[in-house]
Amino acid sequence: MMHLPSEQLVHEIESSEIQYMLDRMTAIQSKAGNPEGIEMKHFGSTLCLYSERMPWAMFNTVKGMSSADAEYIDDIIAFYEARGRAVQFELVPSRADHKLLKQLAKRGLYQSGFHNSLYVDSLQADMAHIPNSITIQELQEDEFQLYAAIHCKGTGLPDNGVPYIAANNEIMYHRPGWKYFLAYDDQVPAAVGVMFIQGAVASLTFAATLPEYRGRGLQQALLKRRIWEAMERGCRLVVGQCAYLSQSHRNMERVGMKLGYIRTTWSKQD
Repeated sequence: MMHLPSEQLVHEIESSEIQYMLDRMTAIQSKAGNPEGIEMKHFGSTLCLYSERMPWAMFNTVKGMSSADAEYIDDIIAFYEARGRAVQFELVPSRADHKLLKQLAKRGLYQSGFHNSLYVDSLQADMAHIPNSITIQELQEDEFQLYAAIHCKGTGLPDNGVPYIAANNEIMYHRPGWKYFLAYDDQVPAAVGVMFIQGAVASLTFAATLPEYRGRGLQQALLKRRIWEAMERGCRLVVGQCAYLSQSHRNMERVGMKLGYIRTTWSKQD
């Protein structure tokens, strides 16, 4: 049955993103001594994510904020200020009203960015033919150095980040719901894709392609492979996030995904 835009659908899409980040950070936090300094705290239904050693925005952000939790704005800001980190709110349409936005603006926050969330019914995705030159396999447990090398080169990170990326993904391998995929172009490992399944919803959590192999259909193939996997595992909904009008956006549209909403980011003014 086709999912039509609704507040319930928005909630499911947002919840899937929250759950995969919560699970990922819980896994990283569980490493002996919590070396990345992970902290997670709820204020009402709002989740605050923080990492002392991983300064990137995805690990230091506020998710699930709604107008119902407006009373916690000052507590949330104080949570990040106490840790020397700038606060960042991620807000979803239909969950934040004008009163909440006004309260954020009064505290010196401004809308600093946009991010897409797309979705597709697993049975309605375009599962057309994948080119013969492309082969997709599940990543094996001893291949995380290879995964990390593609991850870093595909996202522009330096090579010295490979061991770090490998370690923080290898711990996900045996966690329920996580699946890693490796795409080959004429037998050369050239792209990766990750998926997290919880219940009947699958999240496409990450993807990257080596720069010299872009434009060959690898990411479309990885999208189709992950959607097929989700369908096989009984998922009724597949969701993913990307930058607006990015290549990822176009690839997702090509396999039948459509826009659920555009999430806004609110940051503290300098």
